[in-house]
Amino acid sequence: MVKKRNIYITIFLVSIIGLAIVQYQYLRIGLSLAKVQFNTQLGEVSKEIADGLETKNQLTFLIVSALKEDTSYFNDSVGSVQDASKYFLNDFLTEKLVRAGIETEFTYTLQTKDSLYYLQSANRFDEDEEMVSYPIELSGYLPKEFGAKVVLQMQFKNLNTYFLAKLNGLTVPSLLFIMGICIAVIWVLRTYYWQQNVITTTNEFINNLTHELKTPVFSIGLATKILEDKANENQVPLLKIIKQQVNRLTVQIEKVLELGSLESNFNVLKLNNVDFKPYVEKICHEFKTLVSMEKVQFSYHLETGNYTIKAEVFHLENALNNILDNAKKYAKDPVITLSAYVENRKLSIKICDNGSGIDSEDQDKIFLKYFRVKNMENEAVEGYGLGLSYVKKVVEKHHGKVVVESEKGVGTSVLIRIPLCHE
Repeated sequence: MVKKRNIYITIFLVSIIGLAIVQYQYLRIGLSLAKVQFNTQLGEVSKEIADGLETKNQLTFLIVSALKEDTSYFNDSVGSVQDASKYFLNDFLTEKLVRAGIETEFTYTLQTKDSLYYLQSANRFDEDEEMVSYPIELSGYLPKEFGAKVVLQMQFKNLNTYFLAKLNGLTVPSLLFIMGICIAVIWVLRTYYWQQNVITTTNEFINNLTHELKTPVFSIGLATKILEDKANENQVPLLKIIKQQVNRLTVQIEKVLELGSLESNFNVLKLNNVDFKPYVEKICHEFKTLVSMEKVQFSYHLETGNYTIKAEVFHLENALNNILDNAKKYAKDPVITLSAYVENRKLSIKICDNGSGIDSEDQDKIFLKYFRVKNMENEAVEGYGLGLSYVKKVVEKHHGKVVVESEKGVGTSVLIRIPLCHE
């Protein structure tokens, strides 16, 4: 159990780490594509900015007046003209960037090549902040007025943060999905192991209880045998009833113990090469003797052939006896047949009866633990729904298969197929 749990946890962790790595690689690709797109957009908007500042207009005239400190056309001071030019140029650049789909913080510097004329944006970034610069060389009116090359230097900061914000439509849902997968898997594993602990505790309780019941049942059986030697004619029928019920209770206790051992230990069966034909004959002979005093017609036919299989005789015998016992219990005047034959390198044992049959919707459930078919005809049949569950587990541990065919009111056939040993 601990080994399987560790394997599941390892697979889960490797899967989550792998998914995180894949997501990280997709994120890197997304950032690269976002950067390429940003550069493309900025290249297009740079041309629009250069075109807008190429001719003489209100903005370029204001910039020239501010840099040359010429207030002859304005009633304000040099400082006011310079501040106005800074804000108007900032609004102009913001409009161009937004129209191109770029919405991030920026600063700018407008200066001539010889740095004699210099205009800087009102908002500035801290010097220790990482920034990216994009120079735009202007032509036309401004260079002519200053007699030198003019460059508009635009600076952007935290572009990775900006790109991530653009990719939030992909990254946030991906992270949410990964978290959802983690929560779901952890919940499933927690529920599974909680159920396993409950099942283990329940099996331990049942096994302990049945072991405790064996002692008083044995004592009652022993006392019954002692009383039989001294019983009078009136007491004999009562002792027979007690003996029958003790035997029935003993059988049920053994079934519970056998089923619990099969569920709790996968290696409980020690399979050996055996010729199973003599054991099938013995089962048929004993069952025929047992039902000879009852209104039961039982016949069997064992075809010739190699019946050598890997089996543990004790459990496989019990499985066949369970099927025969069911065939006897669920019919008013039972007619039961058993046939054994070899087909397709498998030993096939088929038991048919003329019982009440099973509804098609119940045929897939009859091998479930504690399940019993409910109908008026078998309400009086005692049991706990453990027999067929035990049969299926035994046959599966012999690498075989159980097939049930039943028709309501006609009867039921149970076919067990177990692989033969390799020669």
